[in-house]
Amino acid sequence: MTHGIESQRSEMVRALYAAYVDGRKDIVGTMLTADFTFSSPRDDHIDRETYFRRCWPEPPPFTAMEIEYLGIAGDEAVVRYRAVKRDGGAFRNMEALRFEGDRLASVEVYFGRDA
Repeated sequence: MTHGIESQRSEMVRALYAAYVDGRKDIVGTMLTADFTFSSPRDDHIDRETYFRRCWPEPPPFTAMEIEYLGIAGDEAVVRYRAVKRDGGAFRNMEALRFEGDRLASVEVYFGRDA
């Protein structure tokens, strides 16, 4: 993979987490493929519509999502982040993201622990 594509994907991943903190579904909607899926211990390959309904509450639940690790190889990325909740609590999760061209095709979340 060229450095340019890797850099673009890194920027996209960082923008995804920033948009989540800001509640910007409109930005994220442009990043996802039409057949995007989201999985977590609570969700089994849900589609885009269900993802936005379940995973994007109003107001946004976090004040920060700090990316602690971001690795990109080919069409995949792995992210470890620390999320800070509005009530002051925090936790860490890992996510595996898969790209198709210049869009995100899937996200799989692996729940971590309180941080």
